[in-house]
Amino acid sequence: MLYSSVLTRITGAEDLSSVTTSFSLLPGSGLLTGARQLSSPNCDDRPVGSAPELFVVHCISLPPSNFGGLGIEQLFTNCLDPKEHPYYAEIRGLEVSSHFLIRRDGELVQFVDVFRRAWHAGVSAHEGRERCNDFAVGIELEGADDVPYESAQYEVLASLITTLRNNVPTLELAPVVGHSDISPERKTDPGPAFSWETLNRLLS
Repeated sequence: MLYSSVLTRITGAEDLSSVTTSFSLLPGSGLLTGARQLSSPNCDDRPVGSAPELFVVHCISLPPSNFGGLGIEQLFTNCLDPKEHPYYAEIRGLEVSSHFLIRRDGELVQFVDVFRRAWHAGVSAHEGRERCNDFAVGIELEGADDVPYESAQYEVLASLITTLRNNVPTLELAPVVGHSDISPERKTDPGPAFSWETLNRLLS
């Protein structure tokens, strides 16, 4: 497996054999095989004339800096119980989503068809073009700005980007940026713990 061999050289990871990195786009849709499908209501059609042309990498954890729970999936499906944690009460009523979530163990979850608009970027701009949700694919990594990401997450992220670049013409040359790049006054993710060098080597 190309990604595993490259990742081992970069990070010292030894066993990534259980990580699913074989993805394909279902004909006539923007849904990926190999990803667990969990539909989010927090999406809509892209504006006429808009197509996916940008990848935006985010990070998220719910409760903050806690990994492995159901909070992220519950948030993206409007099922988060505000009584379960004080932070959940703070974000009550928030309607957000991303196209994809990559969990700490490398599991890929898809919430929104890549040809539809997920609500992940908020107020944002890329190279002078505002409203990045209109033309971006949002990818959340389960994590925190200052916590190193897992080897499996880099592997799946690289495979996901490569699959979409190879199957969606408007994404063939699409740049990959962080949420902090398109919303620098509001956001810091994926943070200093994210290794762009690792991702770029996997994509090369």
